[in-house]
Amino acid sequence: DVQLVESGGGSVQAGGSLRLSCSASGYSSDCVGWFRQAPGKEREGLAAIYTGGGSTLYADSVEGRFSISQGNASDTLYLETNSLKPEDTAMYYCAAETTRRRLGCRTVYENQAFDNWGQGTQVTVS
Repeated sequence: DVQLVESGGGSVQAGGSLRLSCSASGYSSDCVGWFRQAPGKEREGLAAIYTGGGSTLYADSVEGRFSISQGNASDTLYLETNSLKPEDTAMYYCAAETTRRRLGCRTVYENQAFDNWGQGTQVTVS
């Protein structure tokens, strides 16, 4: 079974940083990403990485502040979040697309067409 388990969320002051982790097992994926959803708002794509070549995609709202990466064994996905703002407060989710092999992640990311999602980790910035 595919399992995605996020961790690393918490409460921080504005300007602070958090490193979110997503422990992944039970699948092989060319596209993995991070999303967030705040109460009353739509889910927002933050970043994605094409595991085949390492290319990354970022939302304008977080580019330059957040960084997506994979662990050496590719079984952990990270999201480094820096210069956090109160508007970054949300539940953060990792996701993986496992339906077929891909040559890139842009279409999957922009359409949020990931078929596996974690349960989320809460980030609160005050």
